[in-house]
Amino acid sequence: MAKLSYREAVAAAMAQEMRRDDRVIFLGEDVAKAGGVFKATVGLYDEFGPLRVRDTPISEQAILGAAMGAAMTGLRPIAEIMFSDFFAVCWDTVVNEIAKARYMTNGQVETPLVIRSGNGGGARFGAQHSQSIENWAMAVPGLKVVAPSNAADVKGLLAASIRDPDPVLFFEQKSMYGTKCEVPDGEYVIPLGVANVAVEGTDVTIVALAAMVPKAIKAAEILKAEHGLSCEVIDLRCLVPLDTQSIIKSVIKTGRLVTVEENPRLCGWGAEIASIAAEELFWNLDAPITRITTPHIPLASVDVLEDLMIPSVDRIVKTVSEMD
Repeated sequence: MAKLSYREAVAAAMAQEMRRDDRVIFLGEDVAKAGGVFKATVGLYDEFGPLRVRDTPISEQAILGAAMGAAMTGLRPIAEIMFSDFFAVCWDTVVNEIAKARYMTNGQVETPLVIRSGNGGGARFGAQHSQSIENWAMAVPGLKVVAPSNAADVKGLLAASIRDPDPVLFFEQKSMYGTKCEVPDGEYVIPLGVANVAVEGTDVTIVALAAMVPKAIKAAEILKAEHGLSCEVIDLRCLVPLDTQSIIKSVIKTGRLVTVEENPRLCGWGAEIASIAAEELFWNLDAPITRITTPHIPLASVDVLEDLMIPSVDRIVKTVSEMD
């Protein structure tokens, strides 16, 4: 295994799939010779050339319109929307066109494409460049939604997303691009919709996504050492398809459920999981379901304020240790 950064794993997954399938192409703003604003696609232009790695105008609608057209005619495009906040500019294309094409044509037209985007806070980019919008995407029928928490999952999940017959929104947490871990060599694919039990435990189930996963893991270590609590940490990996069975199995074992979400509290993905748990596991719960979230306000750019708003290790430890 090689130790790769989160950003290097993005390029590794894309190169793996572009070598495997000549139909895979890549387009976006400054993604070719520049290697992307987050340097997550360095080397792809040099290997695959200008026909398969293309810079676009600064127009999210044009990027996704071209990607959708390419997918409808037999290619398997990967499109980059630089910041996930900019989905607001092209949301009509995503929601009303890309997500609906196969359904509205009774399967005659497919849109097998991946839309990659830098998502989330922690990098001091302010309210218009730091949003976590995975809950926007989760609410749209016809889209698959993926958000990896480490470099190995980036490679495996992105490869699976590129091979998938449905449109996939692939959210890369911006503050994690520099983090590193061991990544399997060679062809590597992780099936979509399979959560990972990152830490096994018996007292509390903590469900997290993307940048919240390492925080939940660290909190679990502290809770074990300082409070004697055994926490099971589940890395969802995907919101759609959602691995409800792993959540249910864990909560039956622990009797307690905590979700840790970077997105704002109102209508966050944790609310859906809390709803499922309340319906399916009411008699298994020994305490109220607890959600740890960012408050429902725009994200600050000032470091101390942003750190205060986004769930932290300390907040997870305090919340879990005070559960009934």
